[in-house]
Amino acid sequence: MKIARIDKSQYESVVDLFNDYRIFYQQKSDKELAKIFIRQRLENNESVIFLATDSTSGAAMGFTQLYPKFSSMRVTKNWILNDLFVDPNYRKQGIGEKLIHEAMAFARQDGATRLYLSTAVDNLTAQRLYEQVGFEKQGIDTAFYDYSIALTV
Repeated sequence: MKIARIDKSQYESVVDLFNDYRIFYQQKSDKELAKIFIRQRLENNESVIFLATDSTSGAAMGFTQLYPKFSSMRVTKNWILNDLFVDPNYRKQGIGEKLIHEAMAFARQDGATRLYLSTAVDNLTAQRLYEQVGFEKQGIDTAFYDYSIALTV
């Protein structure tokens, strides 16, 4: 497996996974919308995407997308791990955890002090993974749990 940050010329490599991710969260399948959204985020430097691919076949296995978050009080830049998805055919291989560690390393290198994320309250598999990696639950509402992890710079 290979994990690499994609650039705006590679946006199409993550479109199918992004569409599947949206379907997982009960959104209608719309590959054209997914394509436009991903392309715009990368063209405008509004997000960072890491893609896990099979080293042999080159097949897209999973991705994570991060968005910047700023704190005026702490005068810091942090990151939100907004999207994490692994194709069902590649689950239970540690891909999600490796994508999270890649995101953490990137955020650390970028000078961030924290990485944030949210997940659905019924996504128990994701909650176990986040807590295993070291994320701490910060807030609870009726639909999502918020998590964060401190990053040592």
